[in-house]
Amino acid sequence: MPASRGRARISGKGRGNRVVRKDGGTPKGHDAVSDALAFLAGGGEAARLIRGRDWSDHPLGPPEGWPVELRTALSLVLNSPESMILAWGPDLSFFFNDTYFPLLGPRLAWAMGERFDVVWADAWEQAKPIIDDAFAGRSRRFDDLPWKLDTDRGLADTWFSFSYSRVLDRDGVVAGLFIFTNETTKRVLGDRALRESEEHYRQTVELNPQVPWTCDPHGNVTSYSNRWLELTGQAPGEPDGSGWTRVLHPDDLPGTMDAFAAALSSGEPVDVDYRLRMAATGKYRWMRARAQPRRDPDGAIVRWYGVVEDVHDRKLAEGRLREMNETLERRVEEVLLQRKLWAEVFETTDALVGALDTDFRLLAANRAWVEEFEAVFGIRPRVGDDILDLLSQRPEHVAPVRATWARALAGEEFTVVEAFGDPDRKRPCYEIKFTTLRDAEGRRLGAFQYVQDVTERLRDQERLSRAEEALHHAQKLDAVGQLTGGVAHDFNNLLTIIRSSVEFLRRPDLAEERRRRYLEAVSDTVERASKLTSQLLAFARRQALQPEVFDVGVRLRGVSDMLNAVTGARIRIVTELPEVPCHVRSDPSQFETALVNLAVNARDAMDGAGTLTLRLECGAALPGIRGHAGARGPFAAVSVADGGAGIAPDLLERIFEPFFTTKEVGKGTGLGLSQVIGFAKQSGGDVKVASEVGRGTTFVLYLPQVEPPVRTDEADDGRPAIRHEERSLRLLVVEDNLDVGRFCVQLLQDLGHATVWAHNAEAALDEMERDPAGFDAVFSDVVMPGMGGVALARRLRGSHPELPVVLTTGYSDALATDDAHGFELVRKPYSAERVAQALRGALARRRPSG
Repeated sequence: MPASRGRARISGKGRGNRVVRKDGGTPKGHDAVSDALAFLAGGGEAARLIRGRDWSDHPLGPPEGWPVELRTALSLVLNSPESMILAWGPDLSFFFNDTYFPLLGPRLAWAMGERFDVVWADAWEQAKPIIDDAFAGRSRRFDDLPWKLDTDRGLADTWFSFSYSRVLDRDGVVAGLFIFTNETTKRVLGDRALRESEEHYRQTVELNPQVPWTCDPHGNVTSYSNRWLELTGQAPGEPDGSGWTRVLHPDDLPGTMDAFAAALSSGEPVDVDYRLRMAATGKYRWMRARAQPRRDPDGAIVRWYGVVEDVHDRKLAEGRLREMNETLERRVEEVLLQRKLWAEVFETTDALVGALDTDFRLLAANRAWVEEFEAVFGIRPRVGDDILDLLSQRPEHVAPVRATWARALAGEEFTVVEAFGDPDRKRPCYEIKFTTLRDAEGRRLGAFQYVQDVTERLRDQERLSRAEEALHHAQKLDAVGQLTGGVAHDFNNLLTIIRSSVEFLRRPDLAEERRRRYLEAVSDTVERASKLTSQLLAFARRQALQPEVFDVGVRLRGVSDMLNAVTGARIRIVTELPEVPCHVRSDPSQFETALVNLAVNARDAMDGAGTLTLRLECGAALPGIRGHAGARGPFAAVSVADGGAGIAPDLLERIFEPFFTTKEVGKGTGLGLSQVIGFAKQSGGDVKVASEVGRGTTFVLYLPQVEPPVRTDEADDGRPAIRHEERSLRLLVVEDNLDVGRFCVQLLQDLGHATVWAHNAEAALDEMERDPAGFDAVFSDVVMPGMGGVALARRLRGSHPELPVVLTTGYSDALATDDAHGFELVRKPYSAERVAQALRGALARRRPSG
């Protein structure tokens, strides 16, 4: 202890214990006690700690006998809103106020009145020199001093600002210490984080190929990245104000300054192109400067934030494009000059003659060609018309016309024989020749079509048959193109998220919070990709269903309760169910998904407000739908009816197409109704839709009705169930894909299981033959070369009936068409939790032997 503390004395000793009421008052007859403890008034919880302690064996004695100096100093500490400590007497007895509580942590319960070196034993070596200086009269203030303390947050690095000062008694002798203390940990860490953020921002700015910059409300540049100095060769500070304009091309300076002046005056964003002199080459390159204003709460501009980006290559490309357009315009003018000559020549022949340019526009045609076109398609073309646009009124003809003319416009010369003409007369058969149309310099401008009547041998039905075939072909091409484009778009979006997240996760210095965010993004994206795959398989009627027999009414009642969260409070859901049970055999999860998809569409059609009616009819017949024959049934008919905007008649035939949607971008994928009809068809049913614009829409989902299941109660043999998940298993893994196999083996080992990996079903059977009783379960892929997973599972069921087999697949036609395989199934992509759950389920269904 410091020598000065040896001179400290306490004036006044204990005068015995007094009785004090809980509320700080004094019982009747104890006014003296009340007066003696009056210095504790307003001291809060800290004062109650002082009252509650037994001071009989303490060097200071009971509080009623404490000296005036101690009482006065302690009253000041207890009533201070600042965090304060009072260390008193030779032993530096430790007192504190309520504000100091959080710093004591586990010491709070016993620290009041304890010796300073006992309370802060872990910080005593650091505190002792400071206390000695304070007793010697050398009081100091410390700012943001680091301490390692055990506070209410546990042992932690902390920072404090504090000061120590002496307390003298009436004789001028040092009696104790005042300690003002304030924890500054949050501010210190905040300042550190701010500096890190500023450095991060600086590094980001400097690495940006663009040039970030700012200016004040008057247009004076105030900051810019070093990239500007590297590009222009200007020195630091030289671009400030308007100095940046010195490196602009002189021809671009007036227009640039006018654009900036207009933006500063109006507050509109800046967007201007100019040429900038490059220090490295001395040449000029085109740049694009953009800026947005930042405003204060009153709307006044306080600063402009902008970037400068290199657009030189884009400018050059635009110039080349303009030249090409000008050249094309000249060629079109040349063609127009020749039209009169062409028309005169065309009218001298009996053939039907027409010419299109490379964009399917009509360059010229004689009267016979125009009249025949009108007779065939019901549309009279004019020179300059886009033929494909005209035929959009007759969409069944677009694909064949496009295909034939595309060959000719690509430079191919050929002859075809085709029948067409006025449907009210016998259609003639025409020989159609295509030849290339070139200008005087030999450049291809389009193609001629010469049509001559060679026979009248085809009848109306033959022409109609070919038209139907062409239509079917066009629809197939359109559907495949639409499906392929939709899948590519959605999966590329998902892959972009995964790839970007993985690239960030490879960074060794990535913060844990951001690492967790990117991992969650990858996990969520995999789930979305899996859902998209499921919807596509549902549309193609190739999803692996897991059907079971269930009561539609019970399931529908449960779904209607869940739909309240989907549709919102402004939509009232009415459920109408028959009194008798109605069972179907179907996948209950896909059934609920179909209902949710229909409910979401109904909600959107009603703009979030109205009545949604769910109705079940048992024993219904399946009507003829979209040209398909009906069936007597019985069927369970589940209808979902809304009072929304309805569906236009020309859209009813398209609503079940994949990726077809009338919603805004980002509001839907166009796969919801595809899932519904795919699920219905694969379950042996269908979907009927009836709608009237402005009156609402009703979808009816038909599923084959079945008899209720027969309950079989298995006898309980009294043996306790075995918790297989509590022990490590020895598993036979069957997977032909090396990457997936490595991942699967690692996943199972991380779950605590031992694994043997077979690369195909034949190798797996060899492993079983070598060690028939050596495995607890088999985890096998379905799609493999040679013997597949389902065949392997059935072989093992015959030879090892007690051995659980878990199958996994991303898609299998065998599972999509035969749901009665009887094995546990894990769909790819799978998680560790799903695999563990499947293993537990398979083991639980195996009855213990012995």
